[in-house]
Amino acid sequence: MGNIWRLGILTSGGDCAGLNAAIRAVVHRAIHTYGWTVYGIKDGSLGLMSRPLQYQELSLDLFNGNMLRMGGTVLGTTNKGDPFAFPMPDGSKKDRSGEFVEGFHMLGLDALIVIGGDGSLRILNKLCAQGSLPMVGIPKTIDNDVHQTEFAIGFTTAVNVVVDALDRLQPTAASHHRVMILEVMGRDAGHIALSGGIAGGADIILIPEIPYSLEGIAAKIEDVRKEGRNHALVVVAEGCKTEDGRPVTVAWGEQARYGGIGHYLSEQISQRVTAETRVTVLGHVQRGGQPSMRDRLLASAFGVHAVDLVAEGKFDRMVAWQDRGVVEVPISEVVVGARCVDPAGPIVHTARGLGIYVGELVDIVSAHTPLVG
Repeated sequence: MGNIWRLGILTSGGDCAGLNAAIRAVVHRAIHTYGWTVYGIKDGSLGLMSRPLQYQELSLDLFNGNMLRMGGTVLGTTNKGDPFAFPMPDGSKKDRSGEFVEGFHMLGLDALIVIGGDGSLRILNKLCAQGSLPMVGIPKTIDNDVHQTEFAIGFTTAVNVVVDALDRLQPTAASHHRVMILEVMGRDAGHIALSGGIAGGADIILIPEIPYSLEGIAAKIEDVRKEGRNHALVVVAEGCKTEDGRPVTVAWGEQARYGGIGHYLSEQISQRVTAETRVTVLGHVQRGGQPSMRDRLLASAFGVHAVDLVAEGKFDRMVAWQDRGVVEVPISEVVVGARCVDPAGPIVHTARGLGIYVGELVDIVSAHTPLVG
């Protein structure tokens, strides 16, 4: 075991269910097994960039029986403000990465465990590399788009929310003979839409990775009607584009964010079929709520193994879930962009085998064996 006495931990990027379970696991393992002192960095990288530093010592008495069950993150998080180009009040951008490194040393940390998605892991890896800071990563994101892991913390809880929504939409769709469109999160990856749509009995699933046609959607709805059903369920990922390839976004200050593809589809479908359409946008309810059993288990396993990697002096690594167990992978193999759905993968194959319309059939040969579809 290396000379570790003071361990830092932070959560970065969008929140999700299971973060507190991971923090809890890190604290229990670090204190019970190794006798370390653990410091929780508040609001992601901002905690070490702030002066005075924003942190708190994480002792066992803070982790009562409710912590495992709580959504969100007790440490706070941020998904804006790149430290290498941090937005300043006057509108300029400033490189504040040195302040992060300085904050690490001011707090006297020996190592840092970071919990983040593909974007925040990339930034934090770059920050730690710049200052030669010992770091271990834990993957979390409802989008499930982190490379080298089958599951990230937060994904299954988000999918459960989608399935619950479809379970509630189906009876009202049947009662009113409607096409119900459910718009879900996921950014440029369709994992949430695909898994949630299959589990929730959707007739149509649209994801960014596979092109679709409005005529194909209309034909599927007509096929459903011929089969004797008076309603249909459509799941669409927020990152899907229009049929002609235009992104659907809404203005948010100086930024553009995904949103509106469900209403676009509603208008287009209404012009092609006689059934009424209604749109539900789940939005951030997919991030909140109590974590699922899988997310609690995953977070606990990741937290314990991340601390063990620190103890073994294995840094610049990320814990990951592969083949029903926790493994370690080089962080360099993770921070290479988002992991999208493989159009030729087994989950898409399953959807098509169930008769679900998942876009147009295209001649795609999988370039790799996917960890998850």
